[in-house]
Amino acid sequence: MSRRPAVADPEPVLITTTEQLVPLCERLRQEPFVTVDTEFMRERTYWPELCVVQLGGSQDTAVVDALAPGLDLSPLGALLADEHVVKVFHACRQDVEIFLLRYGATPQPLFDTQIAAMVAGFGDQASYDSLARALANAQIDKAHRFSDWSARPLSPAQIAYAAADVTHLRRIYVALRDRLAKEGRLDWVGEEMAALTDPATYRTDPEAAWEKLRPRTTNRRFLGVLRAIAAWREREAQRVNIPRQRLLRDESLLEVAATAPADAASLARARGVTEGFARGKSGASLLAAIEAAKDLPEAELPEPPRERSGPAASPALVALLKVLLAAKAEEHQVAPRLLASSDDLDRLAAERPEDLPALQGWRRKVFGADALALRDGNLALGVEGRRVRLVRPASGPARGAAD
Repeated sequence: MSRRPAVADPEPVLITTTEQLVPLCERLRQEPFVTVDTEFMRERTYWPELCVVQLGGSQDTAVVDALAPGLDLSPLGALLADEHVVKVFHACRQDVEIFLLRYGATPQPLFDTQIAAMVAGFGDQASYDSLARALANAQIDKAHRFSDWSARPLSPAQIAYAAADVTHLRRIYVALRDRLAKEGRLDWVGEEMAALTDPATYRTDPEAAWEKLRPRTTNRRFLGVLRAIAAWREREAQRVNIPRQRLLRDESLLEVAATAPADAASLARARGVTEGFARGKSGASLLAAIEAAKDLPEAELPEPPRERSGPAASPALVALLKVLLAAKAEEHQVAPRLLASSDDLDRLAAERPEDLPALQGWRRKVFGADALALRDGNLALGVEGRRVRLVRPASGPARGAAD
């Protein structure tokens, strides 16, 4: 049987003027969906620098030079905000963050093919390359993956590479959408998209930055200083627009919190802190933050991170839950990580955390309800052939030798 010839993708067009962008976005707003990707630089800055935006439609493949002089990107913002057009991305968190920073809103409606692939059984964090091979019969040229996208002019090879990120994505999206619709799982993807379109997902709270450092101490005064200087680092990195680790590394931050220096000379003795930094504007503002934290009354100091209360999870029960998770993921062809994390299993084994994502929505139907039944002794696991099967006791809870 002969195969139908593939429809050729539109030739990529480089967009460098507002006069080119306006009609492009008007055409794309007439489409049911548009594929979107970005190229950006962040190695030297706190805020991502948008360099290129790729857009794919049924008749258009466009590479928008976001750094072109005089280019007004507001037509792109109108396209991303158009609720009649689905915006299709792959692994979209950083792309969405960029558009949120630029336009003050997330693109909606949204479809992330990486998450859709996890729901469709392509494993954890399926790459664009693997999906292009499996669903679009395409091979991705990775030669320009680490290009300097801020350098101009863009080369023809860079333009072709960037365009491929949205042409193959159209076929990937259609294949996943049709497959999930047939299996009745499009709503599952919709639940995941709600978090990705929530602006709160992308907000950083400077006052909570210290918690990510996971300090191993109950000294509240130390924690008060750490909280203050971690918040200072976040705000200062934003102000001067450099990565937080380049401003002050984590190990230096912890040492400064421990020593709480009172002057520039003492600050300069901390590991990783230069004399120039200590005596400059940033050093002065850091010392002011430390002094303010030293003066905090006891009642305003942070509480040490709490250990999980209640009895520790049984390792054997956690192991059983892992087997159930693997069996359910295999049965439903869903990536296990999408159903529950290792921390989720620990909490399920030790308590009944109704706020756990694994116990909400479609996850509860697929895994959570049976996980609770297993934990409560109302479900057992057996083996039939080469597969794990669920055994539901005919009467009364199943009891094990450890009871």
